[in-house]
Amino acid sequence: MPLLLLALDNTVLDRTGPFRAWAQHFLVDVKAPASDLDWLLGIDADGLTSRWDVADAIIERYELSASPYRVAEELHEGLLARTRFEPLLACTLRIAVDAGWAPVIVTNGTVREQEDRIRRTGVDRCVAGWVIAEEVGVSKPNPRIFQTAARRAGISLDGAWVIGDSPEADISGAHSLGLRSVWLSRGRNWTETRYEPTRTATSLVTAIGTILGADDSQPTPTWQF
Repeated sequence: MPLLLLALDNTVLDRTGPFRAWAQHFLVDVKAPASDLDWLLGIDADGLTSRWDVADAIIERYELSASPYRVAEELHEGLLARTRFEPLLACTLRIAVDAGWAPVIVTNGTVREQEDRIRRTGVDRCVAGWVIAEEVGVSKPNPRIFQTAARRAGISLDGAWVIGDSPEADISGAHSLGLRSVWLSRGRNWTETRYEPTRTATSLVTAIGTILGADDSQPTPTWQF
C-alpha cells in the first residue's frame, strides 16, 4: 500500500496568502507604508526564515518596544487565524484514502507551529499522520525524514510519491531516495538541472489526480499511524 508524502506549507495549506494578509494588517497597525509589504515578504522568505528572526527584524526596522516573544506570538497566531484547509483539498485527500493511499505530512519547521496548523485547520482528520523536522532532528531533503515517516506509518517506501512545492526540500529529497514526485509549480518554471520531478502540477488536487490516474494498482486501505 503506497504512501503519499506531502509537504505542508504551500502544498496542503496555503502559507503565502495568510502571511501576506497578516503583513498587510501589521503594516496598518504600526502605521508603516504599504510599500513595506515587499520587505516583509522578503524577510519571511516564504516561511524559510524562523519567526524569531522575522520578529527581530521587525522590531529593529520599526523600533518597536514589544519583546521578540510578543511579536513572534502575534505572527504565529495571526497566521493561524488566517489559515484555512480548503474543502476541496480535504475531499481530494479522502478520495486518495478511499483508493488505498496513505497520506502523511512531512514538513520542516517546529513542532508547535506545524502541529498547531495541522490540528487547528482539521488537516489531522484527513491524513494518516505527520513527521515534523524539529521532533525527529532532521530536515528535508535529508532522506531520513522520509524514511522516518514510512517507518512510523508501518509502510514501505516502495511505490511512494512525494508532493511538494520546494525543488530542494521536496523534489531533491524524493530524487535521493528514487521516489516519484510531483512539483507544485505555483506559477514558477523549473530551473534545476541536477534532478527533476516526475510530474508538475498547479495544485494538490491536480497532483493527486495525476498520481491516481498514473497508478494502475488498487491498494487496500490498511494504514495505521
